[in-house]
Amino acid sequence: MSAAPLTELAEIARFAPPRLRRDVARAIDRLARRAHAFHRFAHHPLCARYASELIRLGRRERVCRGCAALGTGFLAGLSLALTLEPSARVVYGALAAGAALGVASLRVRLPKLLGRFVPALGFALALASVVTDFRSYAWLTGACGFGVGFFAYRRRGPSRTPCASCPERLVLAPCSGFAPIVRRERAFQRAARKLIDAA
Repeated sequence: MSAAPLTELAEIARFAPPRLRRDVARAIDRLARRAHAFHRFAHHPLCARYASELIRLGRRERVCRGCAALGTGFLAGLSLALTLEPSARVVYGALAAGAALGVASLRVRLPKLLGRFVPALGFALALASVVTDFRSYAWLTGACGFGVGFFAYRRRGPSRTPCASCPERLVLAPCSGFAPIVRRERAFQRAARKLIDAA
């Protein structure tokens, strides 16, 4: 290695911030988790336009309604499969219905019960068939369908239709949907800076 790159590395090291002590880094991590706990599972702006997409838990915490329906449907499907041990015909029927509704929900906005809960229930029934009926290939079909659906949803991304027509876009930065998150982030940055300076 030539002398020039070594000199550059020495300059970078001279101005780089010192490595944080482990206890300080852990304290900052705890601060970050607490600062963003109220919207960690919301996945949407916190304004009135997205109120139908969120479930309020307590005074401040919010959870995404679609994710809650998806998780509940998945747990319900696993529970039904393991307790009732449905026949292959029932499993494939639930899987087909779930897949059809899942595909439809990528194109049109369906109620969360139809667009999230039922598809998750069908896929979970199919996945659990690996335990209840190991000769069935429903679990493989369910796993492939769930994977394809997951990547299709990720590619489509969340709907930002309410943001597109929101009058706050032009007059408020951040808007009321993100203002509480930004305030909490700034407070976290101030607290973290005090910890770093004290260290």
